[in-house]
Amino acid sequence: MSTTAISFRLPKAASQGFQNASAYDTHRPSYPQEAVTSLLSALGLLGKQNTKILEIAAGTGKFTELLANREEGFNVIAVEPHGDMRGQLAGKGLKGVDVRDGHAGRLAVEDEEWADGYIAAQSFHWFANEETLKEAHRVLKKGRGLGAIWNIEDYNKPREWKATTTWEEKLNSWIYSISSDGQPRFRDGQWRGALENQQLFALPLSEETVKWTVWLSEGALWSRINTLSQVAILEGSEREAAVRVFKEALQSPDVERNEKGEIALHGVTYFVWTKKLDS
Repeated sequence: MSTTAISFRLPKAASQGFQNASAYDTHRPSYPQEAVTSLLSALGLLGKQNTKILEIAAGTGKFTELLANREEGFNVIAVEPHGDMRGQLAGKGLKGVDVRDGHAGRLAVEDEEWADGYIAAQSFHWFANEETLKEAHRVLKKGRGLGAIWNIEDYNKPREWKATTTWEEKLNSWIYSISSDGQPRFRDGQWRGALENQQLFALPLSEETVKWTVWLSEGALWSRINTLSQVAILEGSEREAAVRVFKEALQSPDVERNEKGEIALHGVTYFVWTKKLDS
């Protein structure tokens, strides 16, 4: 595996919030097969052997693993600027995956029109801007697609989305209340503006949603919430307050538990895609 050193300063919310890459990798979910298959199909990659995919901000490789394990034998360049997360990903030794340092505005890919597909999983909101789109346009082959995909729990949804339960709505309101670092998140919707106000990729955007429910123990649910960067960095009295809010939310009458005492957590996998326009 090769690594290209590129000068870039991560936002503090990311550098500190994702420092525990092992915990992130353990407690963040994978992506439903239905959603993965649909996105690959939309990008014209499904069933295509030995095609080249650029995955940007690949993190610890939650989506990268799914690409590497597919029968198509994809050739993947997985770019990730966070050293701890990149190390976690590189340590997996995924077949056909070249892990590189880099960021969305300056990719570690010198060749123009190299990629058959460009994918950002759980990350596009961090770098949705003109610089990113120009770089994506540079590395994509003519007519090929850009896709962005997110797993969105009800507690981390946009305000305008209706939560399945009152306890998830309570946690959603709390997460909004502590999100004061000025960094864009999926729920803010700023990423959409970047894609809808440009002339490099086709409009309107295509989009799809896959709903899901997962059963988690109380401890596993709290660990999953702590993979959010703004929660992970809480300390002292702020962390104590966070635990209280979490415990209080789970006292709501509509918390559903199974015979193991696990809690039903609701969410969606949401993804959008578009295609490169000729210059």
